[in-house]
Amino acid sequence: MRIILGSDHAGFAYKTILAAALNEEGYEVLDLGTHTVTPSDYPDYAAVVAEAVLNKEGERGILICGSAVGVSIAANKFKGIRAGVCHDTYSAHQSVEHDDVNILCLGARVIGLELAKDIVFAFLRAEFSEEQRHVKRLDKIAAIEAKWGLQK
Repeated sequence: MRIILGSDHAGFAYKTILAAALNEEGYEVLDLGTHTVTPSDYPDYAAVVAEAVLNKEGERGILICGSAVGVSIAANKFKGIRAGVCHDTYSAHQSVEHDDVNILCLGARVIGLELAKDIVFAFLRAEFSEEQRHVKRLDKIAAIEAKWGLQK
């Protein structure tokens, strides 16, 4: 599975460490930046990761900023992106199983690194359930996107 990573400066250290952990577990990583701790703007990285997920350059994305909130807001502006803030393993796997989340958002200033690793792997090992009740809810989300004219 190919994973698309992105972060601002606040998430740079976590992104670097998580990329190595993903590689060790056999995942292919596409790192779309930032590549420095120089202050940067999270919407830029949320946008490139969201576009890469929509363009199927990888199966799932992971975005990291200080809180996870900013990257989640920015990524969710793209039609077809379901970016979830998950700071525990239950939310990480449940978000995929029930909500078909395709981008995990982590806050480097909120959770510890070892927990972040556990969350990442819970997210990546989860699969959408395809249960009708969950499909129906995703259809409702798609209708909201269509009505309000979100991008792409």
